[in-house]
Amino acid sequence: MKTILTVIGKDKPGIVAGVSQKLFASNINILDMTQTIMDGYFTMIMLLDFTHITVPFDEVKKDLTALGSSLDVKVNIQREEIFDVMHRL
Repeated sequence: MKTILTVIGKDKPGIVAGVSQKLFASNINILDMTQTIMDGYFTMIMLLDFTHITVPFDEVKKDLTALGSSLDVKVNIQREEIFDVMHRL
């Protein structure tokens, strides 16, 4: 299963490291990633592979949301199928 992860918030050190470490801990592979800083705001989109995930999707989502709160950024994750359907309408 593939998922789309987005991260948005004020730029500061540690955002990419924090998210990457959390993904690594659940055996989630980063397939593609883009990031930029726009007027002091950090934005990142990742395409992730959940094929070898070691914990349930809902737990990953909860953990990433909590991580986002601790980093003062908004983290959103959704399954690729949902993303595809939303953009076909």
